[in-house]
Amino acid sequence: MEYLNAYTETIAISLIIIISYFFNFVSEKSKIPSVLLLIGLGVAFQKLLNALGIDLTTYIMEALELLGIVGLIMIVLEAALDLKLQKDKKPLLIKSFVIALVALVGTALGVAYVLHVFIFDDFLKALIYAIPLSILSSAIIIPSVTSLMEKKREFMIYESTFSDILGIMFFYFVIGGAKAENTGEIVMDVSSSILLTIILSLLISYFMVFLLQKLESKVKLFFLIAILILLYSTGKLFHLSSLLIIMVFGLVLNNNQLFFRGKLKKFADPEALKHITEDFHVVTMETAFVVRTFFFVIFGMTLDFSGIGNLPSIYMALAVLAITYVFRFILLKIIVKRNITPQLWIAPRGLITVLLFFSIPAHFMDDRFNPSILLIVILATSIIMTTGLIAKKEDIEEKDELKFDEWKELDDQVEEMKKAAD
Repeated sequence: MEYLNAYTETIAISLIIIISYFFNFVSEKSKIPSVLLLIGLGVAFQKLLNALGIDLTTYIMEALELLGIVGLIMIVLEAALDLKLQKDKKPLLIKSFVIALVALVGTALGVAYVLHVFIFDDFLKALIYAIPLSILSSAIIIPSVTSLMEKKREFMIYESTFSDILGIMFFYFVIGGAKAENTGEIVMDVSSSILLTIILSLLISYFMVFLLQKLESKVKLFFLIAILILLYSTGKLFHLSSLLIIMVFGLVLNNNQLFFRGKLKKFADPEALKHITEDFHVVTMETAFVVRTFFFVIFGMTLDFSGIGNLPSIYMALAVLAITYVFRFILLKIIVKRNITPQLWIAPRGLITVLLFFSIPAHFMDDRFNPSILLIVILATSIIMTTGLIAKKEDIEEKDELKFDEWKELDDQVEEMKKAAD
């Protein structure tokens, strides 16, 4: 341990942040998700530590869980601050929500069935393992879709955010259901939890937005972020859907004119809240970047590649991928209908998947599930997304689609003129 001291640790932390910053440029040019690069960096650190004979396993696992929680909060808050609740976006919101919900439940049930047939005797346990494998990673998607056209970019941001929130709620719903005596009790417990969380979320959000305007100190954003983290963690202890608190606060702050109407209008200063929102966005974006960086680097340091060549694990991972993309293709074809690329290929698993796997209760843990399945799915979905983004010809497709619509409209007008002439 002579290699470790305050200076070497500071150097390591600084280098990781600097390298991650340049990974963003590499990702933008190459379309390779920065997450893959960060995981690779973590693997390199793992090899270095092993060569030096340094074992940080206990500290790494504790740091990973803590970073996962803070990262989740920051990523959802960052996404919520990007969402504008406008009438013209209503169809997009509905489509993304429906696809996120149906894809999550359908994929989870499909994967659970496969796990039940080949690994687990208990379907409930299979479902608990399947849910994390069915959740889109907003931590990967949000920074990866910046080059997409606005409509597609917003769709993917909405869908991945909804997938995160619904996935976490679904996961704890199933775990809570394992303790319940009947279905009615499960539905009642979950419904009351969600309803209570929504009411609390709105009350807390109104109070915090009002408080933001009253705080005169220039140092207040991290104070409020600390409050949000406190509320999230406290809510989790009481088994509430805490992520809703974070999302609702972001939505209320970013759409204050929608929420502060009528008699409430006098409690909001739109100009002041505009500046606060901009500051908040910068802080959450920067914090999310740092937390995401260390989470995936540390995750890379925990990876064990010894089982990645295990054939049953490879077959199981391929089954998960097949269910994911076939189900996604059908959904997009039914709901979006046309021009579904590259959205079809943007279905990476990441931070939430890893975080929920670490959250599986001890009495549900089963050695028959090979962790390499998780690793293969995470790497494969990121590589597929990368390939889809690189291969996309979105601008050409959009122009062709516009031209097709214009020609179709012109043909219709010609037909009407012919009928009128006859």
